Amino acid sequence: MNYGIIAKTIGYILIFEAVMFLPPIIVGAIYQESSAIYFVGMMVLTLLIGAVLSLGTKPAKKIRAKEAVVIVAGGWLAVAFFGALPFYLSGAIPSLMDAFFETVSGLTTTGATVIEDIESLDRTLLFWRSFTHWLGGMGILVLALAVLPSLGLGSIRVFRAETPGPVSEKLAPKMRQTAVILYTAYLGMTLLQTGLLLLGGLTLYEALVHTFGTVGTGGFSIYNDSIGAYSSGYVQWIIAVFMVAAGVNFSLYYAAYRKRPRELFGNEELRFYLLIIGASTLFVFFNIQNATGLPLWTSLRHAFFQVSSIVTTTGYTTVDYELWPAFSQNVLFFLMFVGGCAGSTGGSMKVIRLLVMIRVVKHEVLRILHPRAVMPVRVQKHTLDQEVMTSVVAFYMLYILIISFGAVMLSLEGLDLVSSISTVAATLGNIGPGFGVVGPLQNYASFSDPAKGLLSLFMLMGRLELFTVFILMTPDFWSRKN
Repeated sequence: MNYGIIAKTIGYILIFEAVMFLPPIIVGAIYQESSAIYFVGMMVLTLLIGAVLSLGTKPAKKIRAKEAVVIVAGGWLAVAFFGALPFYLSGAIPSLMDAFFETVSGLTTTGATVIEDIESLDRTLLFWRSFTHWLGGMGILVLALAVLPSLGLGSIRVFRAETPGPVSEKLAPKMRQTAVILYTAYLGMTLLQTGLLLLGGLTLYEALVHTFGTVGTGGFSIYNDSIGAYSSGYVQWIIAVFMVAAGVNFSLYYAAYRKRPRELFGNEELRFYLLIIGASTLFVFFNIQNATGLPLWTSLRHAFFQVSSIVTTTGYTTVDYELWPAFSQNVLFFLMFVGGCAGSTGGSMKVIRLLVMIRVVKHEVLRILHPRAVMPVRVQKHTLDQEVMTSVVAFYMLYILIISFGAVMLSLEGLDLVSSISTVAATLGNIGPGFGVVGPLQNYASFSDPAKGLLSLFMLMGRLELFTVFILMTPDFWSRKN
């Protein structure tokens, strides 16, 4: 393993992070807040460390798979650690573990918080807190690839190790071009939503921080009541629609731009994703309408908003859904295990994997009924080979095993079964709020430091598709010579 290339690439990433400290510095200068000085200090520190690490090794002509895994995991940990220091040094979050947890939650677009009074933080820190969603949504390293082409030809391996979803293909011949295409769509969606929220009466600051949380599917708000702080139905509808849009594979937007509508509307994963959202919204709507007697339009808005928020793993809330009937809560709990489309900013298992699993189960049932028939498993008119099916099944098994293990470990905190499972599912799926002690009106402040460390690991594992982090824990990864 070439540790020089690893150090050099992580150095580039830290230099990039130093530049990303500039927006909160600008916000601090505008509002004349003293916390901006900590971001200035961190900019200088990360720039120096990044410069030192990036010296002494020639640019990588090829990054091997093992090196890409270490770069992605090490890069995320480094960015999270230095990103947490402004919270800690300013005293806004006096515990380093809490500050690290909050930053990991932001960068992984989880939205789980340990801050009990969010509105007590100044605008500079809240801006950085939400900005981490935007940075982590499409991927810190993908963004770095767009602006740091000197990472080398092996950067495609880094891209595949970080990009959410089971499929990560280039949209252009060069990796840098692919990253630019993805971030152009990402930036375009950010600007569009910001503009629409401004029309809804939000200030530029409010519009930006809530757009960061929406397009990054993160869910950090600047208010204790989340989006429920806004009584405007317009604002809630805009955010809900853009949450759904952020859960779509961003490569499909590129296809739409290139005037290939068949690729967009003929995509099976997209159709299944929209079907799940539509059906779940109707189920919840009729259930809460019968139980609460709210106006039809209000019930529909709350149902669509919460379904969109949970399935895209954003985590914004407008109401306390734990007060809803058990049926609606169970629908939302199921959606925690669905997630957005592959190649989106959403987390959890991803719709494409659910679609493949359904096809695999159907195939096995038909094979029992017709043992001699040749029945290939197809998705999007492509025949799936055994390797893909095995990978999806292995992902599901590992996902369930991690949730089971995590739930048992969290029971040491005195949590009941529902709270334990919900907490692990909410962090591993990068959702944020769940049920029980981590419900929509609760937070993660009551957990012990070891539990927060474990949950931080789960957030990273969920964001990096499990195997990227899990493989680092295997002795064979470090002992094999290749």
